[in-house]
Formats: sequence, C-alpha cells, structure tokens
Amino acid sequence: MSQATKHAALRLSAIAAAFLVIGCYSLQPIRGPIPEPGAVIGLDINDAGRVVLGGAMGPEISQVEGRLVRRDTDEFLIGVLAVKLLRGGDQVWHGETVHVKREHVTSIYERRFSKSRTLVAGAVGVGLIAALASKSLLGVFTKEDPMGPGDTLQAQRRPRP
Repeated sequence: MSQATKHAALRLSAIAAAFLVIGCYSLQPIRGPIPEPGAVIGLDINDAGRVVLGGAMGPEISQVEGRLVRRDTDEFLIGVLAVKLLRGGDQVWHGETVHVKREHVTSIYERRFSKSRTLVAGAVGVGLIAALASKSLLGVFTKEDPMGPGDTLQAQRRPRP
C-alpha cells in the first residue's frame, strides 16, 4: 500500500470516527428525575426567559444546551455548550456558566445514547471506507504521466514582430 493511500485511509477513518461520535448521542425528554450535575442537558426557554436571558445570550433563544453544574429548587446553573435560535441556527459556546430559572424553562432534555443515529452514522462511515478502498484499488490515487512512451516536449520559438 502506498504512502498516499495510507494517508487517505487514515483521514477517512478519522472522518468515519467523527460521524460515529456525532451520531451516538441526542437530546431526549427527561422522563424521570433531573440528572445529576455533570450531565449534558437541554432546556427549552419560554418567552419570559428570552426576555430575562436576552441581554446575556441574545433575544432569540430557543434552547440552551450544556453541562449541568448545579441544580437548585428554583434554578439551574449551566456550563453552556450551544444555544439554539428560534429561526434556526446554533451558537457555539465554550462552557460559560449561565443561571436559568425553572420558571423560564418549558422542557428539559438529557443527552442519551441514540441507537438509530449510531446505526446511520456507522453505515455512512462504512460506505466512506468502502468508497475509498474501491477507488484506491482502481488506481485513482496514483499519478499517471499524461505523456506516453516516446513522447517529447518541443518548445516552439516565435520571432518577435
């Protein structure tokens, strides 16, 4: 196996692994008690919450996703990882902590393992690896000389007018 093929296979393996990591988890509604601190949760924010949090997080917050730092009877302290917006789109955060009162939350979600997403991501990853393997076997990654044997390059000189 050539060095270029090894590098391509390594890159494709990394992409496939990324698909698996992304696909393995999703936010699902909490059916029991609120998870312990350290769990990744999502909080749907109501209109009153958008007004209160708007100064710090923006006025169009739909959902706050992050690591639960602390929970009290009346509020959550979240290390924010992402903010979903009402009109679509996400803002990536890097763990900045935000206090969210329970009265500003309509729904609570917990990040859980998702079998269906993992299966789809795995199928995509296997497909990518198969595509790479078939292309490398067909010689797509080899550089062929466009000139045949015996062909030579000849420079043409033209006089200046």
